[in-house]
Order: sequence, then C-alpha cells, then structure tokens
Amino acid sequence: MLTGVLAGLAAGALWGLVFVAPRMVNMGVGGFSSVDLMAGRFAVYGLVAALVMLAGWRSRRVPSLRQAGAALAMSVLGFSGYYLLLVLAIRDAGTEVPSLVIGTIPLWVMLLGKPQGLRWPSLLPGLALTLAGLALMMGSTHEAGQDTTPHFRRGMLFVSASLVCWTAFAILNSAWLKRHPEVNATDWANWLGIATGLGALLMWAVAGSDFHAMAAHEDWGTFVLLCVLAGVGSTWLATILWNVASQRLSASLCGQLIVSETIFALLYSFAWDGRWPTAAQLAACVLFTLGILVSIRAHR
Repeated sequence: MLTGVLAGLAAGALWGLVFVAPRMVNMGVGGFSSVDLMAGRFAVYGLVAALVMLAGWRSRRVPSLRQAGAALAMSVLGFSGYYLLLVLAIRDAGTEVPSLVIGTIPLWVMLLGKPQGLRWPSLLPGLALTLAGLALMMGSTHEAGQDTTPHFRRGMLFVSASLVCWTAFAILNSAWLKRHPEVNATDWANWLGIATGLGALLMWAVAGSDFHAMAAHEDWGTFVLLCVLAGVGSTWLATILWNVASQRLSASLCGQLIVSETIFALLYSFAWDGRWPTAAQLAACVLFTLGILVSIRAHR
C-alpha cells in the first residue's frame, strides 16, 4: 500500500507541471495552438514508449488486437482528449480555477469507485476535508478577481469536459489493470504511449500549425523543451507511477491521491507568478493534504 501511495503522489507532482506549461509559451493568436502543445507532448511520450519497447523487445509483451484497442480508447480519455480540453481551459480561464475543477476528480472517482467492503462513514471525513479545501480555494480565487477573464465561461465548459474524460479514465484504467494482472505497469504505459503518440500526430496533421511557422517562432526552443519535459516526465514516467498505484490501491483511494495534482499545480502556478499564496489558499492546501491522509487511513 505504501508503494502505491508514494507512486500516486509522485505522479500527481509530475502532472501538476502541465498546468503551468501553457503559460510558459505564447499561446493563441500569433503563437502556438493548443493542438501544437498537446501533439508535441504526446509525440514525445509515444517516441519514448516505442524506444523502450524496442530496447527490450525480447522481454516486452506485444499487445493483442483487443488490448491495442483498449489502449487506444484509454489514450483518448486520459491523454490526448483530456489534455487538449485542459489546455483550452487554461487558455480561456487561467491556471487556478481549472486546476480546482480538476481537483474535484477525487470526489467523483471516490463516489463511483468505492470498494464494496468500505463503509461510507469512513469516507466522509476525507470527502468533507477535500470539499472544504475546494470551497475555500474557490472563494479566495473569486475575491482575487481571477474569474473575470473574457472567455471564462467557455474555459469552464472545456475544463468540465476534461474532468469527465479523466474521471472515466481513472475508473476504467484501474478496472482494466485489475482484470489483466499479467500486464505490468511499464508495458501498459508503453502501449498507451504509442497509441497516444499516433493519435496526437494525426490530430496535429489535421488541426495543428504549420511546422515551418512553428520553428520560426521566437519561443520555439522553450516549446520543444516543454514538450520533452512534459512527454518524458509528466506523461511517460507519471503514467508508469500511476499504473503502479492503480494496481495496488482501490479506485477510490487512487482518486483521492489525485488531489496531489491540484496541490502541486497551485504551488507551481504561485512560483511562476512570483507570489505567495494567500492565507486562505494556504489553508485550502492544508485541508487538501489532510483529506488525503484521512482517506489513506480509511482504506487501511
């Protein structure tokens, strides 16, 4: 259980980086598009996964047609579709509020993925702490006037759709791995990576920017570096860590660990903005952390 918890927290820390990546380059008119960033990140993920599989091809499992189809469907839910919607949401609504909406994923996953032997009264304290943290953070964000961007409502629609995608992925991915114990975490991450990379390249070919125009942009070097870091760390490595957690923990506890993504996303956002969180925001992070600890205790 400890290995699963640590793996889930580490995955959350790596995922939190993708919330600030869209703010580090020029996105929108005259800059890179949301499809460009999504495709670049997942093309790197697919390349790393393919290289890892080729390097150990004698010991690596080759997916069956049915397993390949499952990997393709999961890749859309948990990677290309989810991240494209999230990038669009961050573009329209900033970092803080979308990260908080994504922070409600633990609640949905816990409600939908509760183990049969776990009683609701044992889950309520962790849920209450998480809800209190979300309410406190939402209130402080509203007071700071961060929900008045021109396309805020559109951003909320995008992030709501991304929430649905990743909630479905968290539950279905955990169930699939438990039904297929013969597939280890690294193999499944590589299969997902190749499926995600191919899908992202196809999407970029259809809706992405012209490559020569991208390469001529002044932020090109930063864009490539972000794609590499996000593709290797926040995707390939984070996916292996999350698969380890999914195999060792229940879906409801995994869902609660996703709160760590929100905490790290907020910390990275504050660091990027060069400001300290307010007292209310710090208190919200403490409530999030307590919610994780109480939920871990309830699942023992």
